[in-house]
Amino acid sequence: MFDSAAIKSTIRKAAAALIGFVMALILLAALLLTGLHLLVSAATLALAPLVGQAGAMAISGLVCVLLVALFFYRLVSPGSSSKSQSGSEGSSKTASRSPIQTLRSAITDNPLEAIAIAFAAGIAGHNDSRLRRLLLQGGMAMMEEPEKSAATPAEPQTSGADTPP
Repeated sequence: MFDSAAIKSTIRKAAAALIGFVMALILLAALLLTGLHLLVSAATLALAPLVGQAGAMAISGLVCVLLVALFFYRLVSPGSSSKSQSGSEGSSKTASRSPIQTLRSAITDNPLEAIAIAFAAGIAGHNDSRLRRLLLQGGMAMMEEPEKSAATPAEPQTSGADTPP
């Protein structure tokens, strides 16, 4: 059998390895964010003689916003996997989906990215009570939506010409 000292030594080594791995991830994330900050600062400094300080900041900010928008667009857009290439009926299903359903499927398809976004929103909203209230209201609305849709039966949709104004 195993000795008590050997078990304790193994547990300590496993904890040290886990702590080292987490610290390495934190260091890599900090270096990545610092590098992106320095890259944006360098772009602003390079553009300042051409368009002025305010213009350089506006251009740098616009590029950053476009990159974030591209990230979210790629996160939410349907992939080109074999499960989504089931023909024309698959494309009509994706066209009739609500934004909430699209967001839910994006979260289930990309759980690590969703966790990272939720963590970033939590860090950003930690001291901002307005953002916290907004996120809580949105979360409550999303949680109540399935209950409301399950309680009310789906009504058949009719064309606009048949219904009186």
